[in-house]
Amino acid sequence: MLVVGLLLLAVVSGMLGLGVAFAAVPFLSLFLPDLVHQVQPLSLLLNGVTALFAVFGFAQSGHVDWRKALLLGLVTTLFAPLGAWLVQRVQVQWVWWVYLAAVVYLAFNLFRPVKGTATRENFPLALVLAAPISVLSGFLGVGPGFLLMPTLILTGHDPKKAAGINAFAVTPPSFSSFLPHLGTARLDPGLTLTLLVVGALGSYVGSRLTSLYVPPARIKQIFGVLIVLVTLYKVSQL
Repeated sequence: MLVVGLLLLAVVSGMLGLGVAFAAVPFLSLFLPDLVHQVQPLSLLLNGVTALFAVFGFAQSGHVDWRKALLLGLVTTLFAPLGAWLVQRVQVQWVWWVYLAAVVYLAFNLFRPVKGTATRENFPLALVLAAPISVLSGFLGVGPGFLLMPTLILTGHDPKKAAGINAFAVTPPSFSSFLPHLGTARLDPGLTLTLLVVGALGSYVGSRLTSLYVPPARIKQIFGVLIVLVTLYKVSQL
């Protein structure tokens, strides 16, 4: 159940260029009891691998703006470990409440009515917001993709282009956020390797599906539905 579920989540997250951690945190919590020492380290590793393979899929169709992706990747890599360091010193219950607040905010903005006029890309604003986004995502143990993706869309970027940029930008900070967990993580090597292979395959397949078949307008809708489902789950748990 764990492997099959992770595969499905990796396909969906790959379609959105997110990395799988955003959905993997609540999913892995169904099987692993320790949020900080099991769920978060494993989800960060999975996030880095799945985001990396999503980059390969989007790059094949020319949806990765490498200059923007590199700049965002630099900012996220520098700031994400701060959040991972903070979570070691905060009660677990507060982590879940911050997580819930983040997804509610995202759902509201994704479903809010948008004016019909085209929006110009505002990459400088997205770059500025990447710093606090990275700290928060490192704190939550989910990687910055689940906040960066809607930020890029809401700052005027085409959804497919945003997915490609996002996938690259979240890869290095996912691994850098894992570093503060090295001394305390409790991971099963066999299970971890299996999930990493399954996640890589699923995310690549998902990114190719989006690149070839999914209209840009559908990407935002899929992302919004995913956030609502995760939010409902967390409300029921809290």
